[in-house]
Amino acid sequence: MRIGILTGGGDVPGLNPCIKAVVNRAADAGVEVVGIRRGWGGLLNYNLDDPAAGEELVQKLSPAAVRTIDRYGGTHLHTSRTNPGKVKEAAMPAFLQGRFAFDGPKNTADCTPHVLQVLERLEIDTLIPIGGDDTLSYAVRMFEEGVRVIAIPKTMDNDVFGTDYCIGFSTAVTRSVEFINALRTPAGSHERIAVVELFGRNSGETALISAYLADVDRAIISEVPFDVEQLAHFAAEDRRRNPSNYAIIAISEGASMLGGQVVEYGQEDAYGHRKLGGIGQTTGDAIQKITGIEIVNQQVAYLMRAGAPDSLDRMVAISYANLAIDQLLQGHSGRMAALQNGQYTTVPVDTCTQGLKRVDVEELYDKTAYRPKVKHMLGKPMFLY
Repeated sequence: MRIGILTGGGDVPGLNPCIKAVVNRAADAGVEVVGIRRGWGGLLNYNLDDPAAGEELVQKLSPAAVRTIDRYGGTHLHTSRTNPGKVKEAAMPAFLQGRFAFDGPKNTADCTPHVLQVLERLEIDTLIPIGGDDTLSYAVRMFEEGVRVIAIPKTMDNDVFGTDYCIGFSTAVTRSVEFINALRTPAGSHERIAVVELFGRNSGETALISAYLADVDRAIISEVPFDVEQLAHFAAEDRRRNPSNYAIIAISEGASMLGGQVVEYGQEDAYGHRKLGGIGQTTGDAIQKITGIEIVNQQVAYLMRAGAPDSLDRMVAISYANLAIDQLLQGHSGRMAALQNGQYTTVPVDTCTQGLKRVDVEELYDKTAYRPKVKHMLGKPMFLY
């Protein structure tokens, strides 16, 4: 067995502890691990006719090589949003030009045969991809092509279907709560309404849990379109009732106003997604126009995923890594590490493609008052998801 490990999509705190734990556990079992740099892009851009150039894209990982990486955030292996099964003409490596037809969805080419050839050349027969549902959807393809795969879910949005927890979520919430509470100082000093926009794409879970823990006045999530006039009146009243004369609203980047659309910009990535962001500014501008109250607009953005992981993300990352290697040593394949009902387990790797994980609005949100509201606490998991 020779394991290839990669990280794809957005970086999150906890990736490096996961990589280190995979390498150390595999080394104890006498199994070699090769790091594939830049996610699936490392395999797509590996030139079989120029292996010297490809050396930048693969790295032999030993316990000595990863000894200190768990002290930092981000990913030692770098990352990309590459889908070798749907490569646009602009992203096609020069050495592959003319080899694959652009006859797929939205004029894309399927370069999977090249990826399989690269894995064969590198003698990698096993993959541990760490990523969100996009990255892991191509892991499903690899498994279907006969490659041994054990996947590990990560995303600060915590929206991979099939697991209650993804690496990066706890730290993102921790960062968000810290910055929301820090923002109380300027908001209160200037007696304004603060609108804090948080990452989360089309899942409002990060915004909801951050708002719940930071005790904000109102929370807007992706799952429930909102009436901006009603929100403005709520916020103005919240400010009036506050002895410090300010209010705070947390809003998910994927939120939308009633009758409006999600705010997106830029070109689609390899998985068909455009960048989200700007709903906070739009909402703040509307509230100021309605109420006449000045606004503090703040996107926490990449600071949510910056820096070293907290203890919970370290725990889950290391545990998922050990679970993945245990599965491989037992001869299992086509599985994804998961947490369900507070216990470590595995599910079929294609589970991540079989549904959408979103906030349970009925149980966790007051869609009239725009606030977190736990309907029944008894029996809820630790993070309420």
